[in-house]
Amino acid sequence: MGARNDGILLAGRLLLASALLPAAIGRALNPSGFALTLAATGMPYPNAVATASVVIGLFGPLLLALGLLPRLVGLGLAVHAVVAGLLLHRFWDFSGAVARVEQELFLAQLGLAAGFVLYAVTGPGGWSWQGWWRKGEWDAGERARGAEPARAPAAPAAKAPRKRAAAPRTPRPAKAAA
Repeated sequence: MGARNDGILLAGRLLLASALLPAAIGRALNPSGFALTLAATGMPYPNAVATASVVIGLFGPLLLALGLLPRLVGLGLAVHAVVAGLLLHRFWDFSGAVARVEQELFLAQLGLAAGFVLYAVTGPGGWSWQGWWRKGEWDAGERARGAEPARAPAAPAAKAPRKRAAAPRTPRPAKAAA
């Protein structure tokens, strides 16, 4: 993957992370208010769900921005975005202008989920922690296609001295038992 694609993947990761962090910081500053909002939707154990949402909402975007654990983080954030959309933007319960706004917010959550799924599938790119960690390895996609990694031409091998062929062994007669 070229540096251009790595830059695009980095920009995408940073944009996705920046879409989540403001709401997560707001929830972290007032977790009891967020738990009350969840309780109003009929959510069982709203305090536990609010705490889990704050942890996912804070650490998920940080892992996303760094490019760590792309499949786990991408799919986890996608599930989080869909569940948050279903719980917090119930446009079917409203009518008029409020319903349209809630529907747009719900669809925005689904768009974020799609971005996280794409991140899980494509990976973080070379400009990430994972890319720096695997700097010496060649692309897994090339390996899957059966291509060989580019290697420096091998130096000519030095001639090894020739060995003489060993003489064939003849079987020895067995000793007689006394």
